[in-house]
Amino acid sequence: MAAIEVQGLHKRYKATVAVEDVSLTVEDGEIYGVLGRNGAGKSTTVEAVAGLRRPDRGRIRVFGLDPRRDRRRLRQVLGVQLQDAALHSALTVTELVRLYRSFYRDGADPDELIDRVGLAERRRTRFERLSGGEQQRLNIALALAGRPRAVILDELTTGLDPEARRQMWATVEELRDGGVTVVLVSHHMEEVERLCDRVALIERGRVAAVDTPDGLVARAGLEQVVRFRTAAPFDPAVLDRVPEVRSVGTEDGLVTATGGGNLLHAVSTALVRADVTALDTRFERATLEDAFLALTGSPFDRSGR
Repeated sequence: MAAIEVQGLHKRYKATVAVEDVSLTVEDGEIYGVLGRNGAGKSTTVEAVAGLRRPDRGRIRVFGLDPRRDRRRLRQVLGVQLQDAALHSALTVTELVRLYRSFYRDGADPDELIDRVGLAERRRTRFERLSGGEQQRLNIALALAGRPRAVILDELTTGLDPEARRQMWATVEELRDGGVTVVLVSHHMEEVERLCDRVALIERGRVAAVDTPDGLVARAGLEQVVRFRTAAPFDPAVLDRVPEVRSVGTEDGLVTATGGGNLLHAVSTALVRADVTALDTRFERATLEDAFLALTGSPFDRSGR
């Protein structure tokens, strides 16, 4: 059984259609990314999965549970960290984590959670006195308080400095290694490329594409480039029969091969078979952001939800 199944999800707010027709399947134990420009419908989608929004139509199951009908049981298996969560401002970090832990039959150790998200030195600090990044870390700890089988993380590293961001990435990888399914809504391309097993591109309330980060780049058909020099004169005909290579050029001893697919592997294999030694090899490929533009026709908006 898949961890999360969404079929034909539709949600309208008066005259605005937020989600037109979203279907996706998140496998148990994977990190599944959700990417989309501002207003694409990604937050509405994950809020419906969490039971926080009632869809107009469509079917949602989380480990076989209906988020609306089985809300009490859902809370025991699904943790949720939303970007705009509101917490009691006068409670301390420790008090909030212990409060949330009390909602679950078999939750995590509060002190271990606080350490895990890097708030050990702020455990006695009231929520209202935490920085934006610290509040974000606390929200993540609260999402993990019940030892969930799956967790939704909306803008996981918003407000975190680079060191804290990488620490949080390590935490997400630890969750996946421990068998927890992660749905990651993010505007941080490096974050998605590093963490996600698969990514859904949401555009105008629909799923434009689903694949691995590398698969999305390949699907977009964007050009890749391999540059190298050789120890001896090079005959470009060596690469003529390589399907992934579209063109080869040589200038001042620098060979440039352009193409698609797994270009680097294909070129390297062809050179080895021809007994050609490549020097100073450099590989340049399109980014996930380039793929997003090519597959959706819209530039990526980092500023909104």
